Amino acid sequence: MPNTETALTVAVGDTKVSGIHVRPEESFATLVVAHGAGAGKEHPFLQGFAEAMAVDGVSTLRFNFPYREAGRRFPDRPPAAIATWRAVMEKAAELAGDEPLWAGGKSFGGRMASMAVAEGMPTSGLVYLGYPLHAPGKPEKLRDEHLYGITVPMLFLQGTRDTFATPELLESVVARIGPTATLQWSQDADHSFVVKGLKRSAAEIGASLAPAVAGFMRENS
Repeated sequence: MPNTETALTVAVGDTKVSGIHVRPEESFATLVVAHGAGAGKEHPFLQGFAEAMAVDGVSTLRFNFPYREAGRRFPDRPPAAIATWRAVMEKAAELAGDEPLWAGGKSFGGRMASMAVAEGMPTSGLVYLGYPLHAPGKPEKLRDEHLYGITVPMLFLQGTRDTFATPELLESVVARIGPTATLQWSQDADHSFVVKGLKRSAAEIGASLAPAVAGFMRENS
């Protein structure tokens, strides 16, 4: 049978955000996926990623943050983003049933997931598709403080040319977190996982990350 793709809405306080739930016929876990700062849930990168995750037996629920839903460009502040994460995870838990429920996302979305978990949001694990450890050119201002209190399994997928994470700094952070954190490098990839000289669509790029994510989830669920 083909995947079941369902559009839905989730109430977040006095507003609502939209989501897309993709479920394969056989699913061993669910991953809630948040978008990056500059693109919404409909981006081909996330669409390709979700479809490939379904092939590997993982259901996904991707969603928009309120700012994206309202057509604004500037991302929500952490309190609003974290509240959204909590609401969407509660909805995902209803859909997942007894399956392990993971959280993750691209850049900003993954970082907000980690902050929500650091503040008590339950999850079986976290997946970062390009963790924004620092702003480009500002490695002295790390966004890592909250990561050290997280005890669930964490997978960092990162491009070696990602200007949002100096390799040595990210390796140091992951080492400090300890054995619950795993770092996998995407050779010559930038923050969008684009590799110079390799022509791939955004959907193909997103899909290429799914095997590593699904494998990590199988091993740690």
